[in-house]
Amino acid sequence: MSAVGSAQNTARAGGPALVGRAGADGGARRSLSVGRGGPWFVLPFVLVYAAFLLWPLVYGLGMSFTDTSLVSPEAEFVGLDNYAQLASDPLVWRTLGITLLFTVLSTVPLVLVALVMALLVHTGTRGQWFWRFAYFAPFLLPVSTVVLIWQWLFQGDFGLLNAVLGWVGLGPVGWTTNPDMALWSVVLVTVWWTVGFNFLLYLSALQAIPATVYEAASLDGADGWRRLFSITLPLLKVTTGLVVVLQVLASLKLFDQAYILYGGSGGPAGNASPILQYVYDTGFVNYRLGYASAISYAFFLLIIVVAVLQARLTSRKES
Repeated sequence: MSAVGSAQNTARAGGPALVGRAGADGGARRSLSVGRGGPWFVLPFVLVYAAFLLWPLVYGLGMSFTDTSLVSPEAEFVGLDNYAQLASDPLVWRTLGITLLFTVLSTVPLVLVALVMALLVHTGTRGQWFWRFAYFAPFLLPVSTVVLIWQWLFQGDFGLLNAVLGWVGLGPVGWTTNPDMALWSVVLVTVWWTVGFNFLLYLSALQAIPATVYEAASLDGADGWRRLFSITLPLLKVTTGLVVVLQVLASLKLFDQAYILYGGSGGPAGNASPILQYVYDTGFVNYRLGYASAISYAFFLLIIVVAVLQARLTSRKES
């Protein structure tokens, strides 16, 4: 009884101390969560975000209503004249059409090829680490390196692609000199460069499908093709929608690979000149910053409309 009593006395004696520590810790936690220190941690990011994103957006929008030029310090307010001019500018519509065509030509293979690559790796082929690295490695390269590699591959005299065509009895192709192949060459470079990211998204989605689903289908007598079309592809609809949205938005912003591949000329006959290159040429070659800003903001509005439409279509399909 004395031992029990001493234990009880010890607990009573330590009770206030423990409560005090808990109260002190709880007070510290409350001071960190509801105190005034939080905004100071966020302030550096807010300042950088406002200085390098919000302010340029607002300043560029205001510039689109003026005739600002790099060679003239004075800017005259012209209202909607720049927007009225771009509506009747044939080069705006031509470069916009090239951009939309590139978006269609690149999005389809970037979705299908990435899906096939993910299925091949997910089936359990030997050396999966090597295939994952090989498929994803080009995405890690800078665009200048990618274009330099493909410029050698596209060479008409000693390029690898024409050499392969010669081995199978076909004639050489002017990958960067034929106007009909100019945009296709940009598509080929883009697919090789960026398909690894979509492959990674599909592979993650495939690994998230429970193995018990396939086991139940096998017990029901479903073969590999039946499991692919009845289980795998339907369960990948959400991922496919995400890949399509991301790819369309990325393809609409075509500039780097086309500009570097053709040295800013837009390719033979200008058949690979996207609208962002026209914005660049208008603003920094012809020095018409106000008109270039108007074109860029009109194109930005188009991208928002496309993103909203795709989001609504995706939500309807899911429902």
